[in-house]
Amino acid sequence: MLAAALLPNPSLANEASRELRARALVLGYNLDFDGAQATYGEAIAADPNDPASYRARASSTWMHVMFDRGLVTADNYLGRFAKPPASMRTPPAEQAARFTSDLNRAMTLARAAVAAHPNDAEAHYQLGATYGLLASYSATVGDDRGAAFKAARQAYKEESRALELDPSRADAGFIVGTYRYMVASLSWPARWVAYMVGFDGGKDEGIRLIETASRYHGENADDAEMSLVLLYNREHRYADALGALTQLQRLFPHNRLLWLEAGATALRADHPADAERALDTGFAMLADDHRPRMYGEQALWLYERGAARVSLGERHEAASALHDALLAHGRAWVDDRVHTELGKLADLDGDRATARHEYEVAVKLADQDDDPVGKEEAERLLKTGYRPPTITKP
Repeated sequence: MLAAALLPNPSLANEASRELRARALVLGYNLDFDGAQATYGEAIAADPNDPASYRARASSTWMHVMFDRGLVTADNYLGRFAKPPASMRTPPAEQAARFTSDLNRAMTLARAAVAAHPNDAEAHYQLGATYGLLASYSATVGDDRGAAFKAARQAYKEESRALELDPSRADAGFIVGTYRYMVASLSWPARWVAYMVGFDGGKDEGIRLIETASRYHGENADDAEMSLVLLYNREHRYADALGALTQLQRLFPHNRLLWLEAGATALRADHPADAERALDTGFAMLADDHRPRMYGEQALWLYERGAARVSLGERHEAASALHDALLAHGRAWVDDRVHTELGKLADLDGDRATARHEYEVAVKLADQDDDPVGKEEAERLLKTGYRPPTITKP
């Protein structure tokens, strides 16, 4: 009882800590992971009893691990759940220890706050966000779907309680909306199990909640906007995805990957000229950016440029970019899509035998890296061949 009485009300969190977290988030989204970590440390020093700062630093550590694995682009999540390269199945011990320490501290503080203030929406929000991060880490880095499911269920419960206590807390809707969308995307048997343990479904409602969170003044507004880029792509709402990316580019002008995402999204929308412009801007940024690359990044840039040039009928330039992509040694799913584009070039040259060989290689590589999207396209082109779209380049 004494410990609970001494706990600060979570609704009165330290303003200095909040401002430092906001500064750290900008650094992180601009790919300055070291700067973000240091600034989150300052936020913790400003208020050692604020769970949000420990959780934010843990989240930054998680994103750094995902960046190093090359798992931070939408392409990794448009088919099946992406897996890290075999050589990176275990995260670096220092990063894993830092994540666990910060997450445990955030969890301890958040649980204590809920116990002390059971009817405070902020307390339930903080605890739900902490469980949400644990769910994400367990699924992506820990590769423990059971632990991820349990944490996700608790996150959904806590954030739903926050909304019940304060319906204006749109930031709590980010996790609720995310899980509603995910549940609605499951097969019927899995969806039924999710309903039985307390989840709700609904893609449209899920996206609406995330959109509302992205416009709210909460600390997760930018996270929600980032998530919308993926969900809009999944729903083929490419204009909306590009609008979100334009907003994010303004907010985080030093994140070159936002231009890579814009190019990839424009390609999915069958706008290769727009894709090429976005990628050209990104390549210029890449040339002047001497910070570390994510795993397989060079190959991914070259593949996207090559694919755009194939669609534009720039055969020589496309072949050069695609062969350079193979030499860059990226992920197998990137290589399978490169071979598909090389098959398209062979079809354009009337060399059906070479085209079929390239598509067959693409199918094998897609199986190796569990890439159903790339496999489906390669198998279709094996049967039909490639016919170029009608493109008018400005």
